[in-house]
Amino acid sequence: MAWFTYWPAEGPDVLDGRVKAALAAGGPVADFRTQPVAVTRKNFDTGAAAVPRLKEPLKSVETRTLPQFKIRLYMPEGRGPFPALVFFHGGGWVLGDLESHDDVCRTIASRTPAVVVSVDYRLAPEWTFPVPLDDCEAGLRWTVEHAAELGIDPARVAVGGDSAGGNLAAALALRMRDRQGPRIAFQLLIYPATDYSSKGGSIDEFSQGYGLTAANMHWFWSVFAPAPARPDDPEVSPLRAKSLAGLPPAFIVTAHFDVIRDEGEEYGRKLRDAGVPVTMVRFRQMNHGFIRMGALYPQANQALTMCAQALRTGLQ
Repeated sequence: MAWFTYWPAEGPDVLDGRVKAALAAGGPVADFRTQPVAVTRKNFDTGAAAVPRLKEPLKSVETRTLPQFKIRLYMPEGRGPFPALVFFHGGGWVLGDLESHDDVCRTIASRTPAVVVSVDYRLAPEWTFPVPLDDCEAGLRWTVEHAAELGIDPARVAVGGDSAGGNLAAALALRMRDRQGPRIAFQLLIYPATDYSSKGGSIDEFSQGYGLTAANMHWFWSVFAPAPARPDDPEVSPLRAKSLAGLPPAFIVTAHFDVIRDEGEEYGRKLRDAGVPVTMVRFRQMNHGFIRMGALYPQANQALTMCAQALRTGLQ
């Protein structure tokens, strides 16, 4: 199998008609710089709550409160020990929570099967870099420390997330490699943000009219990692790391009509060039955020299945 493929394998790169209609019905996307964060969050939460869900059955779903944040545990049917995925939701480090990505986590837990630990890390602008990443590290360490209780094989723990969550997963893999932290066995990166200073290519081509705008992406970066954080810090911009050697194998999903498509794919290429096993799939007809639409779009449902397959293979 080629390391970089398209889904579907053949056909034009044309935005799915239902996605196009949904974007048209939603009207112009607000410029997040011009409205209060509370308004942006409320609008995002309202939209997320309206998305139909697959609601696949699991043994149990439990929310726990840790000292600084909450986690949600998705336990699959069957007997362990199971592999695990520590998941970080997207939303530009500003939006999203356990609820917005509940169905994604539920579906992956069911289809892998794996224990999924969703981390409700603290959000910007109230909490800026490195706090969200520190919370993700704490979530990983908690998972490994409680592996026996949760029926998890501590040697088969992956990290993953979508968009900003993909950024946090990639950055955490770098941090754990460099600090000899808990071993991460696999990375699941769904249209990850990897470069604060990304320019040209997809960020210009799809700058507006496809959901996530270039202006809003730049704003997300600026509120997540304001000075003194450095845009070239690899824990902010994993693509800027001097070396990606020694990182866990990765499965990367990108969307054709996405401002951050190119930086996600470039990260995959850099991983491969560094000798890291990588498989990457670009979904031809999708835009940013599509992974949460598994009950609406066959492409999103397929992506969730492929993520589960990749985890199952990568965590054998």
